[in-house]
Amino acid sequence: MTEPLFRADAYLRDATATVVGLTAEGGIIVDRSLFYPTSGGQPGDSGRLEWQGGGIDIAVAVKGEGQTIVLVPSEPAPLPPVGQAVEQKINWDRRYRHMRVHTALHLLSVVVPLPVTGGSISTEKGRLDFDMPEAPADKQQIEDALNALIAADYTVSESYISDAELDAQPNLVKTMSVKPPRGTGQIRMVRIGDADASIDWQPCGGTHVRSTAEIGPIRIGKIEKKGAQNRRINVILD
Repeated sequence: MTEPLFRADAYLRDATATVVGLTAEGGIIVDRSLFYPTSGGQPGDSGRLEWQGGGIDIAVAVKGEGQTIVLVPSEPAPLPPVGQAVEQKINWDRRYRHMRVHTALHLLSVVVPLPVTGGSISTEKGRLDFDMPEAPADKQQIEDALNALIAADYTVSESYISDAELDAQPNLVKTMSVKPPRGTGQIRMVRIGDADASIDWQPCGGTHVRSTAEIGPIRIGKIEKKGAQNRRINVILD
């Protein structure tokens, strides 16, 4: 198992680690990863590994076997040997934009309180697909409501509940296409707002900003029809 350093502190930009394995495809497995692996619609981090006498650019991090995280090099190059101490450095600007978009999408699910059938995140924009037979009547109203929540500067925090607690509250799961990560006995929950007055509380394994004000202004892009029951709403970072 790779310790997910990004889970404890999404703002950590560099950290040491030890190489514990190399994959047949040329991936690198470290004992603790600063790099978020592609999952839940959020892209994996990119960055660089450096060690005494060497270094390599990392194109993306992906999930490996047995709860490991595999760092995929940008191009073939000499790899650090197993046991080598390395310094991890993520592409922080890219990660931070992912964090801003991800938190904005959680707020979008508040403004549009319908089941989510899919979603994705990039550095410039994100989107959620909703179980929504008819297109919303007023796109500007959605944009205004979303920006009002952002400007309110709500705190974003995390906590954990048990699998059994989540099973007893199935309404907490908003996404129909992505199941909450299980297997450790605990489910990570992301809360927007105070515990006694939260506006959103849902399972999520991704990285988020500490407060909604960090997102900055958002524009609503296209609202697209994706099948008889689905509408895709795009949000764009200004």
